[in-house]
Amino acid sequence: MTTTNTLRRPAGIRRRPLTGFATTALCLIVGVSLLAGCTKAKSAAAKAAKGRDVSTLNLKVGQCILPPTKVQPEIEKVKVLLCAQPHTQEAFAVVKYTDTSKGTDYPGDKALRDFADGACLNRYQAYVGVAYSDSTLFYTYLLPSPRSWSDTDDRSVVCLVTTTGERLKTSVKGSGR
Repeated sequence: MTTTNTLRRPAGIRRRPLTGFATTALCLIVGVSLLAGCTKAKSAAAKAAKGRDVSTLNLKVGQCILPPTKVQPEIEKVKVLLCAQPHTQEAFAVVKYTDTSKGTDYPGDKALRDFADGACLNRYQAYVGVAYSDSTLFYTYLLPSPRSWSDTDDRSVVCLVTTTGERLKTSVKGSGR
């Protein structure tokens, strides 16, 4: 839906030409406003280029990631960047674990890995645009930990496209790589 607002001058109000002082003042106000807007835009772009820490529980499909460089048994946050920034991973699926054969108990690492292997492989080609066996990229995943399973009701596997060290500079969605 498109709406158009029309501004009308109330009856009896006339437009007067601006004097030299008024013109200078107006130019200064407009100039300062434009500079402030540019500074904010540059600041936002600089922040986006550095990335932001995002909880692994809140990762979304299409987000480009720099994982922690230090090996950790549990990863709580990752650095999310614009996909135009050098990165090594990209979320391509978030899949909820639905096997309830063990009730609500943590199913164990093997069951989660088996589920993630199948779920991520099944979604790889639809996102990247090429079968996994023909791709130059790889996938990995983030699994719920026993602690996140019980403390935050975490049941999602995050599937990630990854490289063998080469940094990506664009999204891999539909890339056919």
